[in-house]
Amino acid sequence: MRWNEMSYSGWGRALQATGEVARPERSKAVEAAAPVPAIGNRRSYGDACTNNGGRAVEMSRLDRVLSFNAETGLVEAEAGMPIGELARLFAPLGWMPAVMPGTGFATVGGCIAMDVHGKNHHVDGSFGAHVTAIRLVTNGRPKTITPKNKALFTATLGGLGQTGIILSATLQMKRCDGRGMEVTEQRAENWEEHIALLASSNAPYTVGWLDATAKGSKLGRGIVEEAITTAVEPQSSPAGASKSVPFNFPRITLSKAIVRGFNKAYYLRIRDGGQTRIKPLEEFFFPLDGIHNWNRLYGKQGFHQFQCVVPDDSLDALKAMVEKIAGSGLASPLAVLKRMGPDASGIMSFPMQGYTLAVDFRESPKARKLIAELNEDTLKAGGRIYFAKDSLATEEQAKAMYPDWRKWAAEANKADPSKALETDLTRRLGLRSE
Repeated sequence: MRWNEMSYSGWGRALQATGEVARPERSKAVEAAAPVPAIGNRRSYGDACTNNGGRAVEMSRLDRVLSFNAETGLVEAEAGMPIGELARLFAPLGWMPAVMPGTGFATVGGCIAMDVHGKNHHVDGSFGAHVTAIRLVTNGRPKTITPKNKALFTATLGGLGQTGIILSATLQMKRCDGRGMEVTEQRAENWEEHIALLASSNAPYTVGWLDATAKGSKLGRGIVEEAITTAVEPQSSPAGASKSVPFNFPRITLSKAIVRGFNKAYYLRIRDGGQTRIKPLEEFFFPLDGIHNWNRLYGKQGFHQFQCVVPDDSLDALKAMVEKIAGSGLASPLAVLKRMGPDASGIMSFPMQGYTLAVDFRESPKARKLIAELNEDTLKAGGRIYFAKDSLATEEQAKAMYPDWRKWAAEANKADPSKALETDLTRRLGLRSE
């Protein structure tokens, strides 16, 4: 493999790394090389996808479909295949990935390493629940594992890429009616109504946008979207040139006044009684993918995302976090609230039965202080943070939130005894230090 020195980062860009990166085109090259951390399209926000001062192998060129069964919906794809590309290819044939995160640029390997969740977690669980086999290079040799290899399989799902370099995976896709989504949007006037709408939804796909600047009687207001697949052709099309943010925006772009104004306008765009329309699959699942480099809106210093999940009986604690965020004046327009089901595919998987909140904050000392407080609030509420988004948690917090970390570390260290696959995140959080 050819190695090139480069500077790179996760999607949040607040944490930077420099090191040698290779981009192989064949899995044989990965199998033959010395083990180093594997990365994809770097849609993790913090340092889960960086190895500062060391090497990393970028898997984005290993993006082929290796097999597909049109009757069962089983597909084997290489680790670098973007999940949105699988949806684009197979939705016209009546199949789509069973679980998709908020960006279609996340790779199959990344989706496994983070055991990602989607807008249907309350119905279908997380990504790992639909993985039937994984081919990876572990302990220096290629190996195919299935749920029958329980210890290694559950350590790999949500395992941060520490049990081996994922080469490909076999996924059980889900039936769909076509490439259209019938989406119903309705306003939630406050926190209680927002939670009630999420809790009572029977739709297979449900998500809430939260106005994280609203206070007082309007605290928690937002828009709840419910969706089903449909054979009806979308009213708009994702075809055509995508928009792009050409440069780093100045700080005033996301000033308090501008964010408040945008959030109010976005909330009021939904008429009383709600509205329903047909959207392209990509527009519903990946609403920001049509704007390339949208992370530049936060400026050259980047941003952090705080994402937590708390159990059902900690809703008051979650509401208090939303109050703290609203009072800080630091939130961006990107804030999401979702209901989650009981799935736990992997030992270190993020999801739990309850509610998840995700909010973006531009990098600043005040934002770091606020996120530190929110991490502590999450821990006290019996919840946990999402490693795909984290850039600021402490080792003590992470290990307390994931009490089975020792069990996972034992499997990771057995599969990678030299710890050659460690990343900046696993070192920062000491996750493999038994």
